[in-house]
Amino acid sequence: MSRPPDCLRLFLGGDVMLGRGIDQIQRHACDPKLYEGYVGSAQDYVALAERVSGKIPRHVGADYVWGDLLQDLEARQVDLRLINLETAITSGGAHDPRKGIHYRMHPANVALLAAARIDAVMLANNHTLDWGKAGLVETLAALDDAGIARAGAGWDDAEAFAPRPLPLAGGGRVLMFSFALGDSGVPASWAARPGQPGVAQAEPDEIAARVATQLAGVRRPGDLVVLSIHWGENWGYPVAQTHRALAEAFVAQGVDLVFGHSSHHPRAAAVMAGRLVLFGAGDLINDYEGIGGKEGFRPDLVLGYVADLRRDSGALVALEMLPYRLCRFRLERADSAARGWLARQMNREARLFGGRVVETPQATLRLEWDGAAAKET
Repeated sequence: MSRPPDCLRLFLGGDVMLGRGIDQIQRHACDPKLYEGYVGSAQDYVALAERVSGKIPRHVGADYVWGDLLQDLEARQVDLRLINLETAITSGGAHDPRKGIHYRMHPANVALLAAARIDAVMLANNHTLDWGKAGLVETLAALDDAGIARAGAGWDDAEAFAPRPLPLAGGGRVLMFSFALGDSGVPASWAARPGQPGVAQAEPDEIAARVATQLAGVRRPGDLVVLSIHWGENWGYPVAQTHRALAEAFVAQGVDLVFGHSSHHPRAAAVMAGRLVLFGAGDLINDYEGIGGKEGFRPDLVLGYVADLRRDSGALVALEMLPYRLCRFRLERADSAARGWLARQMNREARLFGGRVVETPQATLRLEWDGAAAKET
């Protein structure tokens, strides 16, 4: 997809889970012991995936898991690379006994984020505190030491709920918010409070009020606003009415892009008042290859999103979706049959919001919507 003039190009990656099995194949790894009812060791997830996909290499390079995505992003000259990081970065801490799943990766593996040239991560989700506040503190420090911007968690509520400004070449900024709703499985006790670290978790009305107040105080001419939100259940396509209403409120407040996630598969992409809303970006990287039971959702097929926004208004100009298959814990370009399946699912959901999704000659998917100049470029 050629780059339209006077646009900001963003890469958006949904849930990136670099713990458990992914962590175990790196050159550095955490203690594999798990506290799950399903398996007792993170090595078991590697073994399960190998039964399905074949031998997975060990002691891999930091770029291994990203696979074909890295070349695809390089070809598209993306300005900013943003992901929802669903993994604590800690080798210590104590697991939260109220949680059935606990993700963490060794602090040395922050190199994976650097290898993909990730500019910023969203931390308001239901795995950031899997290893307690000590694990969160180590996560914050690891990201800061690596020079990777973060939003959605912090040393207190003021930091966790604040937008993170990302300067842009040529002037202007992206203001990056990150929030989580309780319906995504984030415990209320994880919410950051005065003098207490945590994540930006709150009810919809409070989040909407905070966005309005903070934008009024910090937004400058030339700023664009990206709001990440972790909401909803893991499986299923229907969009909750509360989520739709909240997205509409965000757009009305001046948010230029709503980056929703939590579902393990992609949900609807929509355009509201000229602004992009992803109701569920889906997983980008996980260690689920050997886990059965949800085959109807094709969790092995994932999407990365490349969005072009007008620099002067924030309006969506184009959205390209990059289709991949997760195989041996690595992103591989999806074949024709897989692309077709993804296109049909995404088109069905987009049509509920007045849009449509089509395959492109470049073996990707494209969102089209009425009144848009969303033509092949």
